[in-house]
Amino acid sequence: MVDFAKLPLPIIQAPMAGGINTPELAAAVANNGGVGSFGFAYSKPDQIAADLSATRRLTQGPINANFFVFSPAAMPSETEAQDALNALRSLAIQCDVELALPQLPYYPDLLTQLEPIWAARPAMLTFHFGLPPEGVIKQAHALGICVGMTATNGAEAEAIERAGADFIVAQGIEAGGHRGCFHQDQEDDQLSALELTKVLASRCRIPIVTAGAIMTGADIRAALHHGASAAQLGTAFLCCDEAGTPPSYRNFLLRHPERGAALTRVFSGRSARGVQNAFMLEMGGKTVLPFPIQNTLTAPLRQWAVKNHNGEYQSLWAGSAYSKIRPMPAANLMRRLRAEWMAEER
Repeated sequence: MVDFAKLPLPIIQAPMAGGINTPELAAAVANNGGVGSFGFAYSKPDQIAADLSATRRLTQGPINANFFVFSPAAMPSETEAQDALNALRSLAIQCDVELALPQLPYYPDLLTQLEPIWAARPAMLTFHFGLPPEGVIKQAHALGICVGMTATNGAEAEAIERAGADFIVAQGIEAGGHRGCFHQDQEDDQLSALELTKVLASRCRIPIVTAGAIMTGADIRAALHHGASAAQLGTAFLCCDEAGTPPSYRNFLLRHPERGAALTRVFSGRSARGVQNAFMLEMGGKTVLPFPIQNTLTAPLRQWAVKNHNGEYQSLWAGSAYSKIRPMPAANLMRRLRAEWMAEER
């Protein structure tokens, strides 16, 4: 089990799917006092095993494996499905991408994805979008694996605590990537990271990890001051040398602070925060399929955009404070964060 109080630096590097997390990035964070992470949202078991094995060769530090808890999804009416397909085909971009409606299954089986976890035994196992199936937490604990889940409000946090989790990730509205709401159509409280941390710390007994707009050591100190035991940083690591962030993605993060980061459903069908680009603007008001069907539908276009260095049609997930990103090796960033944190402490 991970004791946040014993971490040299109370940081979890946020799990980010799609190749952003790499063994080198996770290991650099773990080797410098924090917890490295992988976002295994859509990953196949063999890739999960390979990533964890490669990381273990680089570090003995704590690693977090994160998974989505998918809710049942169904294709809407034929008319609505065709409207969503036509919306993509009408975009103002010339490319040779073959677009087609996704086929079942729409998402991976979580229990199958978890099979390599029981063999690799990472220090942490975390979940996004809800509680894992019954028995998963007990199995993790039997293997000495610490379990955490994302909450965006007090009710979700209390459900996580009742389920037997070891900690809660308090995801503020500023955080990049997908909102962790248990139900995608529920009303989102949209609390800031510090507001949410304060609420959860007053309602829950287990540790709170703050996520959202944490970019400096001073931000970490503020999170701890509001009741957190640690902070989770994702956007801060996007332009580290070891991150798998494509060059065109990095370009938008570093050269376009004026774009800002907004919430959108158009890429995946679920609310997520990313740098505003042409895709988000052009898809405004158009038909979007349910999550994760929309994510599969847009995947070929997003992959084409990465290959062709076109940031306007990628999902550039990032938090609201992305203009504060500092490009450097992850070890250097960890040392900078620690110095800032210690300076604040004094």
